[in-house]
Amino acid sequence: MRKIKKDDTVQIISGKDSGKSGKVLHVDTAKDRVVVEGCNMIQKHTKPNAANQNGGIVTKEGSIHISNVMLVVDGKPTRVGFEMKDGKKVRVAKKTGKAID
Repeated sequence: MRKIKKDDTVQIISGKDSGKSGKVLHVDTAKDRVVVEGCNMIQKHTKPNAANQNGGIVTKEGSIHISNVMLVVDGKPTRVGFEMKDGKKVRVAKKTGKAID
């Protein structure tokens, strides 16, 4: 079970976008990286194709290492722990102690 999941709101804690927050669009578990909406924007040079007739430079989100983001619960970044509740493993916010899922 992962501490950060798709559609979670996270805050970036290091790097050029430190302090920004956004929604997680994609989690790559093999490489321990996440893509956060509106953060770590990169420019990709694309060839013309059927979808994009002209090609050119496209701006999109790049991935960030999962250790550089913190989950935001009730507007505050917090660490994540796990507890067993009713026979199920649930994520728990360390700052408030309440279950996330």
